[in-house]
Amino acid sequence: MGLTRRQFLWGAVGGLSAFSVPELARARARAVLQVAYAGSMGALMHGGVAPVMARDFGLRIEGRAQGALGLAHMIMAGTIRPDVFISITRGPMDIVLRAGHAQEAFAVASTELVLAYSPRTPLAAAFARAGRGGHKPWWRVLEEPGVRFGRTDPLTDPQGLNVLFMMDLAERYYGVPGLVRRVLGPVVNDRQIFPEPEVMARLQGGQLDASSAYKPQPAALGLPYLTLPPSINLGDAAYEKTYETVSLRLQGRVHRPSPLVFYAAVLHGSGNAVAARRFIAWLRAPAGQAVLRRYHYDGPRGAPALRA
Repeated sequence: MGLTRRQFLWGAVGGLSAFSVPELARARARAVLQVAYAGSMGALMHGGVAPVMARDFGLRIEGRAQGALGLAHMIMAGTIRPDVFISITRGPMDIVLRAGHAQEAFAVASTELVLAYSPRTPLAAAFARAGRGGHKPWWRVLEEPGVRFGRTDPLTDPQGLNVLFMMDLAERYYGVPGLVRRVLGPVVNDRQIFPEPEVMARLQGGQLDASSAYKPQPAALGLPYLTLPPSINLGDAAYEKTYETVSLRLQGRVHRPSPLVFYAAVLHGSGNAVAARRFIAWLRAPAGQAVLRRYHYDGPRGAPALRA
């Protein structure tokens, strides 16, 4: 499934049989792909994907990184009109599919939720030792007075929802009633909520002690993190039924977690639809998967495509 630069560009303009000379020239001039993607993918897109697209395929990626749920609503409302949408979990992608903005979406990667912490926090040693013999578990460290915890907005970002689900699962898994309330406070807690890119920056600067994160985020920045049991980290499809035992009512709608799979779709009305399809094919091919692995993403693990 690997694509050479010539094959990519040839496919992106559909071949001479489908285009007149002026159309071919216009298609080549459109070698820009607008991609709206989950904010957690920033390091991957800027440092990994975009340079390869520019170097090997002559294609410039212009991205919009934001909470996938917020992006889905903007696409549905027509506020933004990207060529490609990449979502984390199926929920935001289902919104786009049901609204008729795409035909299908393909799984391109997966990940898991981890607990990232700042190397500058006074609690760094406690986090590093968490769970080892005689030391506090990670959730007890988070209960320490004055811990500065960061997360994203559950109203606009799937990660903001997922940390709530994870902590609810942890409360049950460890048998610790009230854990969610003590660590996270209210569902929308202004003292903890920041834009997704800002959370990692605050960890690096020591302005936060710990935060929720998808594994590639702290790994790409060299920040320490703790892995969590698969029954609570939302990263293992074998535990999907366990994940679905928790739910959250938010803005009149009941939300349930699903495995952390990244889905990519070509949007209807794309000005560069063929190149968009080739781009997604590259993400799924061995060459694209190698870039994803280099940025600490796991493969899609056989997750099926989503269809409208």
